[in-house]
Amino acid sequence: MAKLDETLTMLKDLTDAKGIPGNEKEAREVMEKYLQPQADEVFTDNLGSLIGKKTGDVNGPKIMVAGHLDEIGFMVTRIDKDGFVYFQTVGGWWNQVMLAQRVTIVTRKGEVTGVIGSKPPHILSAEQRKKPVDIKDMFIDIGASSKEEAQEFGVKPGDSIVPYFEFTQMKNEKMLLAKAWDNRIGCAIAIEVLKQLKDQNHPNIVYGVGTIQEEVGLRGAKTSANAIQPDIGFGVDVGIAGDMPGVSDKDADSKLGKGPQIILYDASMISHKGVRDFIVDTADEHNIPYQYASIAGGGTDSGSIHLTANGVPSLSITIATRYIHSHAAILHRDDFENAVKLIVEAIKKLDSDKVKEITLA
Repeated sequence: MAKLDETLTMLKDLTDAKGIPGNEKEAREVMEKYLQPQADEVFTDNLGSLIGKKTGDVNGPKIMVAGHLDEIGFMVTRIDKDGFVYFQTVGGWWNQVMLAQRVTIVTRKGEVTGVIGSKPPHILSAEQRKKPVDIKDMFIDIGASSKEEAQEFGVKPGDSIVPYFEFTQMKNEKMLLAKAWDNRIGCAIAIEVLKQLKDQNHPNIVYGVGTIQEEVGLRGAKTSANAIQPDIGFGVDVGIAGDMPGVSDKDADSKLGKGPQIILYDASMISHKGVRDFIVDTADEHNIPYQYASIAGGGTDSGSIHLTANGVPSLSITIATRYIHSHAAILHRDDFENAVKLIVEAIKKLDSDKVKEITLA
């Protein structure tokens, strides 16, 4: 792999970090390392969402840009007498992407490598080969010979189990392959927005946030938004890419490299028309490419942000990504950079009058 530049190093550090819902500490520490130099103040809420505050105008509106720290993974539920580990999914998994995949169990004694076990095809009947394995029947092999040995390794119920995959810049260097793009790319956007605003005037207070437990119900966005009480909210996340075999335009029509996605509708929120029109106008004004998308089967942190206090006009801006909710996914660097540019240009214009105008749109 070619030597990584500063941005790619940040993306590698963020995606290589381990952090499933309920145990985001490692990912939070990585984000904090990159957020701290860009913010006037960095703090957490009581559940562990990370908040970086940068003040432009102390009397201006509060703008929240939130990605989530957590990635989908698993949790140890029991160890059988032979030392095999059984687990609960944490976040949404499709069973066909799980078998024979490497995982890391994070214990209080250190990390333990395992693999989700699978039967060889030689011993499967023709009928069994056609049938997906139920997740409840899956197990993890950590190389232990007994329950006692697994416990000696430090494994116990409640431990996090994280997919294993190393950040990889592909032959086309704009294409980036990694675990946990969902949603360390949102955390990276929040960091980069504050970084690009560092020496610029902006008529507001900007909060770059890494929320916890998004994958299990948009939970950290509730508490962090309650702590901030924003006037405008942006959820930044991954979205669905449709530019691959077997996916039709009616399922998903976004393409990698064609700009950030403006989410019109998802299961957690109808996008606020005033914010949406403002963002589209900003993109057109600055010749920033964008795509429209809707996600009928999933939500984003905006779903919690917009219901805070007496309501927060909100919009989700996402990065089209292939193969999300698996061990590894692909996105395009240009989409990341254009999302940052779009949000930065929008923030520069979000003064009190503009926020009032947007709210009444």
